[in-house]
Amino acid sequence: MTERADAIVIGAGVIGLAVGRALALSGRDVIVVEKNRAFGEETSSRNSEVIHAGIQYRSGGMRAQLAVKGRDALYAFCKSRGVHHARCGKLLVAIGEDEIARLAHFKANGEANGMTDLRIVDAKEATAFEPNIRCDAALYSPSSGIVDSHGLMLALLGDMENAGGVLALSSPVTSGRVTDTGIEIDVSGHGY
Repeated sequence: MTERADAIVIGAGVIGLAVGRALALSGRDVIVVEKNRAFGEETSSRNSEVIHAGIQYRSGGMRAQLAVKGRDALYAFCKSRGVHHARCGKLLVAIGEDEIARLAHFKANGEANGMTDLRIVDAKEATAFEPNIRCDAALYSPSSGIVDSHGLMLALLGDMENAGGVLALSSPVTSGRVTDTGIEIDVSGHGY
């Protein structure tokens, strides 16, 4: 059987579904193919579900450039779609003078990446956030959070399908080639 589409996205994890959603919302015919029997069965279902704020990314790098913008867009998307998430904050803890000195480095790096809400707190304030923590100081990032990755993928998939996109499960890509008329991709009907 031959199908035609403007775009084929290989892999239905968070990134594949987000790309498929964006393509479908832009009016393109899109099919997301996934080798597994369900979406998000690999990396996307085994991540930490942390919404990173941009503290530790190398300043000037692509991740740093996109961290704050992406974090804010993710919070807005989750709120608009009812995806469970929490802006719960994060503490980078330090024990001893050497580690305390490194907190200033992380703070400066985060600020260079566009974070405006970082602050170094003493042990007493860190313990107020988390009573079981033991440290001498900590860097507090109130913009860090957590997200229900499965709920996020369901929301991305729903938007994609509502815009006409299609998800093909149990459909591993076996080969592909560039032709005079476009790109041909061979998909097996036998998922893993």
